[in-house]
Amino acid sequence: MKNSFPLTGISSVAIHASGHDNANFAHLTPIYATSTFTFDTAQQGWDRFAGADKTTIYSRWGNPTFTTAEETIAALEAFELTGDDGKPLQLKALLHASGQAAMATLFLGTLQAGDTILSHFSLYGGTHELMLKVLADTGIKTTIIDMRNLNLVEEAIKKDPSIKLVHIETPANPTIRCVDIEAVTLLAKQKELLVSVDNTFATPYLQQPFKYGVDFVFHSTTKFLNGHGTAIGGVLLGKDLELMRTSIWKWHVLLGGNSNPFDAFLLTQGMKTLELRMERHCHNAMVVAEFLAKHPAIHHVNYNGLDTHPDYAISQKQMRHPGALMSYELKGGLEAGQRFIDALQMCVRAVSLGTVDTLVSHPASMSHASLKKEERLTYGITDGLIRMSVGIENIADILTDLEQALKRV
Repeated sequence: MKNSFPLTGISSVAIHASGHDNANFAHLTPIYATSTFTFDTAQQGWDRFAGADKTTIYSRWGNPTFTTAEETIAALEAFELTGDDGKPLQLKALLHASGQAAMATLFLGTLQAGDTILSHFSLYGGTHELMLKVLADTGIKTTIIDMRNLNLVEEAIKKDPSIKLVHIETPANPTIRCVDIEAVTLLAKQKELLVSVDNTFATPYLQQPFKYGVDFVFHSTTKFLNGHGTAIGGVLLGKDLELMRTSIWKWHVLLGGNSNPFDAFLLTQGMKTLELRMERHCHNAMVVAEFLAKHPAIHHVNYNGLDTHPDYAISQKQMRHPGALMSYELKGGLEAGQRFIDALQMCVRAVSLGTVDTLVSHPASMSHASLKKEERLTYGITDGLIRMSVGIENIADILTDLEQALKRV
């Protein structure tokens, strides 16, 4: 039985948005571990292939376990938002095997040779490499600017008619730079350009880009949405339902970047605690940032919850809370950073982010190692920069571990 009233809390949406309608009355959506689905009659097969619902044909096309995850993420991103018609915003989500697969569907499904992506400094290394190396070979160009400077955005859009998509990652990896989604979208829409936002760092709990008129939202579901580091995944959401169900869906299934029932199940279970986890992540991150900002071994801290961050005002405008990610530079540079990471005892040395435990990495030698040094430095990714995804452990234990490790630098 579906609710006859609108859900007013994001935790309720994460738990109850989807998954309660199934043939065998299971409490939780089962893991539909099947490659294909059967038809009772030829007519039934015909009807399924002709219809919009592709979830019971072949699992590369769709699967009921995928659907529960997709509908939940769509409900979270659309929570309390309305469309141009004044009605509750409707979104279509497509679950992928990874964030990179979802990103590939976004770019290849909306662009062709001769088109240009307009994006900004300090992107996730995989996104940057996909744009400048892989897409470049297909004839799709990328222009990188400082998108926090709206004059540069307006100038680039006016100057280059080949720009078809504006791609934003905010907060960005790993400097936590923030882009004004509303202002950039307004400029893009003057030229009828598409706008996409990587919302991985923020999650729908902290930031809802569709509120500002964007066309697509992307997540690496591996991170905060799953929350436990148990499965790789990605999702692409769009508000043009017809486009998402036809052209974008076609690119998705033909590229073969579909998810699998086991990972989709783990994602669905992880999202049930999204709000609880994010509240603790964010509380801990603020305490850690304030601690590091005062520590004599730290040169500077990049955290958009500190009023010293250059994008503090933008973050306050469009985010419910600054989030759980930060980066910081030790005064001793590269060698100090390596000694610090080696000295950690509870915090985990690993790439990725968004898991319940605190993860610490060194972007210059890990996530952004593919970039040339001069390019890294332009983007603010120095040799001694440390990135931290603050977990939900007891805050006193996180601080104790950081303090003892900093004594060794």
